[in-house]
Amino acid sequence: MRAVTYVNHNTVEVLEKPVPEIGSDEVLLRVGGAGVCHSDLAIIALGDENPLIGGTLGHEVAGTIAELGSEVAGWSVGDHAIVSLILSCGQCRECLAGRDNQCEVVYPRGALAPLSPGIGSPGGMADYIAVKARHLDPLGELDPVSAAPLADAALTPMHAINTVRDRLTGDATVVTIGLGGLGHLALQILAATTGARVIALDTDPEKLAFAAAHGADLVLQSDGGAADRILRETGGKGADVVFDFVGVQPTVDLAVAVVRGGGAIRFVGLGGGSFPYAAGTATPLPWGVSIERAYGGTRADMRQVIALAEAEKIAVEVVRYDLADAVQAFDDLHHGRVAGRAVLVP
Repeated sequence: MRAVTYVNHNTVEVLEKPVPEIGSDEVLLRVGGAGVCHSDLAIIALGDENPLIGGTLGHEVAGTIAELGSEVAGWSVGDHAIVSLILSCGQCRECLAGRDNQCEVVYPRGALAPLSPGIGSPGGMADYIAVKARHLDPLGELDPVSAAPLADAALTPMHAINTVRDRLTGDATVVTIGLGGLGHLALQILAATTGARVIALDTDPEKLAFAAAHGADLVLQSDGGAADRILRETGGKGADVVFDFVGVQPTVDLAVAVVRGGGAIRFVGLGGGSFPYAAGTATPLPWGVSIERAYGGTRADMRQVIALAEAEKIAVEVVRYDLADAVQAFDDLHHGRVAGRAVLVP
């Protein structure tokens, strides 16, 4: 089968690999679609000593069950399914408490990231992937191609939003920075599940137009004047919640500048920005601000995402590429030429 393989620093190739054999508790999934994420770009930029070199990429995966292991129950050949982002153990303290995105077994302290398809385990940018049946969720009638990015591009913002759900009241103001793969879905989730006022920012006029048509109450260019405008719009108090789906220095600076006292910031983007913090008064943050380095989501978050997609309250803006054109898809994403989510289709 064909498999998009991380071969060396910043380089991927479509190589031939054997179709995986499945264990008794696994299924063979014929891949319908595999999303291409900025996380994939970050992975292949980790250098030539990266232990992930040689692996098949792809952590946003959906498809059709082609074969069942002998012990698998509850699934049938032909069912549509989506693969869990995090391959949690299901038995540790964190998993049993519903925090499976913090699984102690697959995400020990100091690890780069939890075990995921394409991140420590063979990924889904291929014709087939072997998956433990317990790591699948049913998609019903959803198209696996357009549903594949739900595994991260919708799951991750859903989880970040759920961590501040109590703050998203009808009189709240929410700022979402970056309207790409994750941000355009975060906007739709906020519009579908909260009554908060949403201010959406990006540097791309087309993405701002999308936001205006999909629930944003105000769209702004993410530039040097954005912070002052947001403060004016909130009577000088700032936003109750800020989601940064970019994470570069200007967006981190913006998030810190506009969050209100007692508010919350969720940093999701991997752009490498930072801010100074001191355990005292010499810090740019107002008192009482909650900050979380958000990662992935739980199975419960995933079920919410699927339900919203089935109800047609959220939808991924998909740019399709043939699996054979994976190198082009990576290049287009790297250079900002993808609006929404690139999906590789075998």
